Amino acid sequence: MRGLPYSHVLQTWEWGEFKRAAGWIPQRLAFIRAGKPVAMASLLTRKMGPLQVMYVSKGPAMDYADHELAVQVFSELERRARRIGLVWLKIDPDVIAATGLPKTKEECACGGGRAITQTLKRRGWRFATSQVQFRNTLTIDLNRSEDEILAAMSGNTRRKIRVAGKKGVSIRNASIEDLPLLYQLYQVTGERDKFLIRPFDYYRRAWEAFMRAGLAHALIAEVNGVAIAHVILFHFGRKCWYFYGASANEERQRMPNYALQWAAIQWAKAQGYETYDMWGAPDTFDESDSLWGVYQFKRGFRGRLTRHIGAWDFAPHPTLYYIYHQFVPRLLGVI
Repeated sequence: MRGLPYSHVLQTWEWGEFKRAAGWIPQRLAFIRAGKPVAMASLLTRKMGPLQVMYVSKGPAMDYADHELAVQVFSELERRARRIGLVWLKIDPDVIAATGLPKTKEECACGGGRAITQTLKRRGWRFATSQVQFRNTLTIDLNRSEDEILAAMSGNTRRKIRVAGKKGVSIRNASIEDLPLLYQLYQVTGERDKFLIRPFDYYRRAWEAFMRAGLAHALIAEVNGVAIAHVILFHFGRKCWYFYGASANEERQRMPNYALQWAAIQWAKAQGYETYDMWGAPDTFDESDSLWGVYQFKRGFRGRLTRHIGAWDFAPHPTLYYIYHQFVPRLLGVI
């Protein structure tokens, strides 16, 4: 899996086992040519009453430019969906549709992404109304020197990185013993920014399992030995992702989040990763989008705006699929 094109941490064995504890049943498929794996997929299946759904989170992993291989993988997934009688089978590979802001001079469409979406449409897949992961993100090329990466950032972002250093912010690596502290800061952030978080045990299982497997790394910003912010990175294959971030309500004027991002970029580069993925950008690029404020922070690091093809659903029984999407969201809303 690690060496395949479009490999992703959400396709790893560890992620499947983590989701098993949350009620999903993982299955792993490997497609072999000449004795070597050329594609892999981690399938997560879950029962919802009498119904079943399947999700291939950020996968499958394969060379999507190989049309014959892509068709083989899609065919096998479709066959399984029909045999099991799924309501839907969802995939959302990391295939790029375009880069740059839509309808601007910097926009650049990706022919490979267009070819894959056309193939999916011809085979009866449909763009999913429910997008589980972020479609858009900002990515930083780590194949440059640190000086080049820093120089490419906005002047305001560089200034705030320097402010953090001048105001006594220090960065240290976190360990498993720091998990309660990481969660405490995450709780504070959730309350301040008004987003729901899960109980500590959910994050403890995820963070601890991935740290022990060498797939996650956390950094803590401190002032006089007191933790004021953190980031949690997941890393696999050629990429490092900024998955979680949190900060205290105090000492925010010291700009710890800027120092943490720069430290995270430096760490990822030192580990040999090629890309730092800031994990999330708006779907709509204006102030109406809930991610707009976070996006303004991230764009100062001058990553490349990357827009993926998003999640696609295969529905063996279109009528059942329609009924599901009409009534299940309402039921979940009531719950």
